[in-house]
Amino acid sequence: MDLGISGKKAVVCASSKGLGRGCAIALAEAGVDLVLNARGAEVLEKTAEDIRSRYNVHVETVACDITTEEGREKVLAVAGTPDILVNNAGGPPPGIWSDWDRDDFIAAIDANMLTPIALMKTLLPAMIDRGWGRVVNITSQSVKSPIAVLGLSNSARAGLTGYVAGTARQVAEHGVTINNLLPGIHATDRIFALNTALAKSKNITIEEAAAERAASIPVGKYGEASDFGAACAFLCSQQAGFIIGQNISLDGGAFNSTI
Repeated sequence: MDLGISGKKAVVCASSKGLGRGCAIALAEAGVDLVLNARGAEVLEKTAEDIRSRYNVHVETVACDITTEEGREKVLAVAGTPDILVNNAGGPPPGIWSDWDRDDFIAAIDANMLTPIALMKTLLPAMIDRGWGRVVNITSQSVKSPIAVLGLSNSARAGLTGYVAGTARQVAEHGVTINNLLPGIHATDRIFALNTALAKSKNITIEEAAAERAASIPVGKYGEASDFGAACAFLCSQQAGFIIGQNISLDGGAFNSTI
């Protein structure tokens, strides 16, 4: 399928690896020029070079922490007025309710709620003026089915979900869509970290923890970043203009619900 977005420009946050990288690759395959961001310059440049060598698109990189005001300013200075924004940032650490204090919650909200809101607030006006734009926020399955050990993530991402629910419907008439992609368990560094914590808490091996988590998914395996990226690219396509303010789960059927 021709997604109809060749020649457009996208900012993809936290895109040197994992789900962000999967989204960047899928957009590049659709002919979209990219501004990639991540904290680690070396891995980021490697990802950019890989994309340049495989697809005929322009790729720029900005190594910085997107969750800081300074980092966002650096990315926006390079990006200008992109057509597509993919918001993404690493999740806060796991724990239990008694582990977290106010500073922990503020950090989580800054990274996983206020950062994507700030980027949307800055970039939406130009999208509205052009009469076309796409925003995809990578959140988590936890906004539909909270994960006890991820209380910080549950809280911050639920806040972002509420913000998007209203904002998406305010900008839709201008040809701008905002949607959330809710990843379940994917084969990324994040899940390795969570499996390590699970193994430690249960006094089992990391391999046993990984197998236990995979067994909880109806498809019986972890998702792939490439599949996630394909879903993101479709939400950014011309064909997705009637999808507004949705929370789309990519979790292998893990969330058990009729509706």
